[in-house]
Amino acid sequence: MFSGKILMSSDQAKPKYAFTAESLRKKFRFSEFFAEKLITSVAFLSIALIILIFFFVFRESLPAFKSRPQAVAEKTTSNENKPESYGVVKDTSILAGEVNPDETLRPSGNPESQGSLRSLFGTEWFPVSENPRYGLVPLFIGTFKVTLIAILFAAPISILAALFSSSFAPPWLREWIKPGIELLAGFPSVVIGFFALMVMASFFQSVFGYETRLNSFVGGVAMALASIPVIFTITEDALTAIPASYKEASMALGASKWQTAVFVTLPAATPGIFAAVLLGMGRVFGETMIALMATGNAALSGLNPFESVRTLAATIGAEMAEVVFGDMHYGILFLIGSLLFVFNFSINAIAEFYVKGKLVRKIQGR
Repeated sequence: MFSGKILMSSDQAKPKYAFTAESLRKKFRFSEFFAEKLITSVAFLSIALIILIFFFVFRESLPAFKSRPQAVAEKTTSNENKPESYGVVKDTSILAGEVNPDETLRPSGNPESQGSLRSLFGTEWFPVSENPRYGLVPLFIGTFKVTLIAILFAAPISILAALFSSSFAPPWLREWIKPGIELLAGFPSVVIGFFALMVMASFFQSVFGYETRLNSFVGGVAMALASIPVIFTITEDALTAIPASYKEASMALGASKWQTAVFVTLPAATPGIFAAVLLGMGRVFGETMIALMATGNAALSGLNPFESVRTLAATIGAEMAEVVFGDMHYGILFLIGSLLFVFNFSINAIAEFYVKGKLVRKIQGR
């Protein structure tokens, strides 16, 4: 048998492709650098804008926390230069300019309504009157009533539609269902509100026979139409993100297709479905035009779903255009805007950072 050593020359001993530190070093590309810095700048700019918007809204709501005396009237030299007043002037000497300057700084009305936080917890909302009341309790009750009704309608429909689309629908039908439902998100809210005002209100009144044509039930059903695309899209994404091994293991153990979908896929996607419901709730909570057109705009504190209500967002939309700049009423409306901002931001943060993160950890087995 032939035996021997194979000698390699110095040229053969060197590898054909030599990787040095210089060759492995990432080459600088201006396009990648510019794109990275642009994306980072846009992200930080978005966060800064959100913070600035919140500080602006909260700053404008500061008059709601201050008790400032309001003038009874101002001394005027002619009726042409007389400023616009809200209310009835009972003393004619004020109009004639015969008022003591010390009396012009005298507080008017109920001191509790001039900025005390206790008035915010009242049950009456009468911002324009001789004795204004700024009770936020009926506004909160109306908002939560409409939100609850909307979620009770939208959540089951959206979840079942997403489950059918992801587990049972053939591919050709799925291509029609998903864009069709998501197309509903492109409808302007004023169109949905007008449809609820003209069609849904009359239909539900003829079916249930209640007295008030526009109420929280009509507004809740109309808002459900606006929140269905949000809940459906996120729910379907959560269901399709479940690994195929879950379904294959269930089918291998003898479970049917619907048993796998209901008892395996749906529970595994629970965090994502919960996040979808939270985002849909935030969508309904801040809706303005539908609430303004379909709920009746009566600040009532009852729990009857067939009575008119007024929501927080609808209050801002209805009264902001007619309010006096810097007035107590002006500050209260911006305070309502701050509360809406905080609630929606909290809902989105919980859904994005906690619930979705829990779904990802559950899928990854951590």
